[in-house]
Amino acid sequence: MMDMMGIINMNEAEDYLGDITRVRPLAAVPYGGRYRLVDFTLSNMVNSGIDNVGIFIQHKYRSLMDHLRSGKEWDLARKRDGLFILPPAYSKLPMQMHRGDVENLYANLDYISQSRQKYVVISGANMICNFDFREVLEFHKRTGADITAMYGEADCDAADCSKSHVLETDAEGRVTDIREFEAIKGCRKMAMEVFVMEKALLVEMINECISRGDYDFIKHCVIKNCQRLKIFGFHHPGYVGRIISLQSYFQHSMALLQPAIWRELFFKSGLVYTKVKDEPPSKYGATADVSNSLVAGGCHLEGRVENSILFRGVKVHKGAYVKNSIIMQQGVIEAGVVLDNVICDKSVRVTAGKQLKGESNYPLVIKKGRVI
Repeated sequence: MMDMMGIINMNEAEDYLGDITRVRPLAAVPYGGRYRLVDFTLSNMVNSGIDNVGIFIQHKYRSLMDHLRSGKEWDLARKRDGLFILPPAYSKLPMQMHRGDVENLYANLDYISQSRQKYVVISGANMICNFDFREVLEFHKRTGADITAMYGEADCDAADCSKSHVLETDAEGRVTDIREFEAIKGCRKMAMEVFVMEKALLVEMINECISRGDYDFIKHCVIKNCQRLKIFGFHHPGYVGRIISLQSYFQHSMALLQPAIWRELFFKSGLVYTKVKDEPPSKYGATADVSNSLVAGGCHLEGRVENSILFRGVKVHKGAYVKNSIIMQQGVIEAGVVLDNVICDKSVRVTAGKQLKGESNYPLVIKKGRVI
C-alpha cells in the first residue's frame, strides 16, 4: 500500500476529438482495440500501489460510469478506500456557471481532506504512457520539493505540441517557469499535467484559489505559485502519447502497430486493465487476409485488413478492404467497401460498394451509429 491517493482530473476540453468526444468524455474514448483512455492512468495508479482513486467528472459521463462500474477490474472495489466517482461542481452549486476544475475540487474537498494518505498525485486522462508513480514519489521526497511536475521530451517540429504547457528548469531540475505553449520549434519539456504534492498543500491551494475567485488548477494553483513554491521537474523518458486532437488520437493509435511501442505501453511497468467482456475468439474466414493489425475478440473477418485496428465484434465482409483505419466496436464493413485512413465510431455500418478515404494527417470520422 502506498501513502499516496490518486486524483484523475477530467478537465480536458470537450472538442478535443470532434465527433468522437461529442457523445462521451475524453477519458471514455475507445483506444487500442479494447481499452478506454482512462485505463492507462488508472492502471498506472493501481500498479504503483495506490488504492484510493477519485475521478472528478464533468459532463457526458454515462459511458465512463458504465466502463468503470465498481472499479473491480482495477482491484478498487474495496471496503476501505477504492474508487470514488466525484460529481461536478454544478451539482452542488446549481445556480452558478462552472468555470474551472478548482471548483470541482473545492466541491469535493471533504473527500480529499478526509482521505488518510499524506501525498496526492493529480493527473488528467489524456496521456498514454506506462510508468510507476513510486519512482516519482521517491524523487519528490529526495528533492524536498513542494510540487513535482512530470514532463516528457517532445519534438515540436514533428509532433502536435499545441494545448500544452512547457517547463523551463535550471541545472538542478527546479522549475523556473511554466508557460502555455507558444509557436516555438525544436524539442521542449512538455508538461504531462501530472503533479505530486502533499495533500495538505493541495487543500491549501484550493482554498486560496477559491477565496481569490480563481478557478483553473494549472494556471492559478501551479503556474501562479511557480516562484513561491519549490517545484521540481521529473523527466519520464518513455513513450508519451498526448491525446489533444483527432490527429494525435489517430497517430498514437496507429503507433500501437509498432511492436516496441505496443510492448512498452502494455507491459513495461505493469499491465493495463480494462472492463472485462466475455467474447469468443475472432473468426477468420477462408478469404480473410489480415496483416500488421490489432484485432480484438469477437470479430468475424472475411475481407482484407491492413495496418488497422479492429475493436470487439467487428465484421468485415468478403471483398472489403480496410487499410490504415480504426473500426470501433460492432462495426460492419460490407462487401466491396474500401476504407483508407478512416475512423468508424461504435456501431457504424458501411454498406456495400462504398469507398471512403481520409488522409493520414486528417482521418475521415464516421459518427457513432451511422449507416453510410
